[in-house]
Amino acid sequence: MTDPLMTDWIRQRVANNEYLLTLHADEERRNEGLEITDLETVLKTGVILEEYPNDPRGPSCLLYGESHGIPVHVVCGRNRSGWLVIITVYSPEPPKWESPKRRRQTR
Repeated sequence: MTDPLMTDWIRQRVANNEYLLTLHADEERRNEGLEITDLETVLKTGVILEEYPNDPRGPSCLLYGESHGIPVHVVCGRNRSGWLVIITVYSPEPPKWESPKRRRQTR
């Protein structure tokens, strides 16, 4: 179960332009052919698929959304200053992903 307050917090940070894009996330965004507005769309309308409360970089989560019909995953978290940090961005594809919302089960 995901925390709806986290989703609201993410949306509010994007609406207030209070987010940072790591160099890695920006590089991945470019590799995927995504614009900043595509990321903002995903962050404003997406759903949290996974939460990582014990991430060594700080609590983070995996968001799924679509922009122009393209499925996009965004891993993001909160920094010490309370800003949203976009850690990485990618298109969910096999073999890791069965579908955009479902991780392939490993045996």
